[in-house]
Amino acid sequence: MGWLKQLFHWNYVLCVSMVGWFAAQVLKTIINAVLLKELKLERMWGAGGMPSSHSATVCALVVATGRAYGTSSPFFALAFLLAAIVMYDAQGVRRETGEQAKVINRMLTDWMDEGAKTAPMLADKKLKEMVGHTPFEVWAGALLGVAIGFAIPVML
Repeated sequence: MGWLKQLFHWNYVLCVSMVGWFAAQVLKTIINAVLLKELKLERMWGAGGMPSSHSATVCALVVATGRAYGTSSPFFALAFLLAAIVMYDAQGVRRETGEQAKVINRMLTDWMDEGAKTAPMLADKKLKEMVGHTPFEVWAGALLGVAIGFAIPVML
């Protein structure tokens, strides 16, 4: 247990943020396995899904920074702005990218059914569809990150 305290003492804010990311990825893998009745280890490092590990990471970062350096510090301001941008992007731009990938994949599948013989190198090409988050997934990740940020005592 001493090594854990030493690790958090080394860089408290970074470690709390990484715990937020790890907890979200583990939860995402478990939730995905329960819903699909199949364990996909790719969910441990993959983007998209419930809860948002992006949100959990940056919200844990914000809380840890605020607790360690105060909410009036420039560090807190930077962490807060970063969190706002990351969460906006996760449920906006990145989510739209996934929706576009679904449409393009459908078009490719339909096209390849007809023309697979003329372009075999494209037969297995698929765009990643799960890259963004719904607002619910983002807020669930945010709540997880805030909870983790408050749960881990300040070790400076």
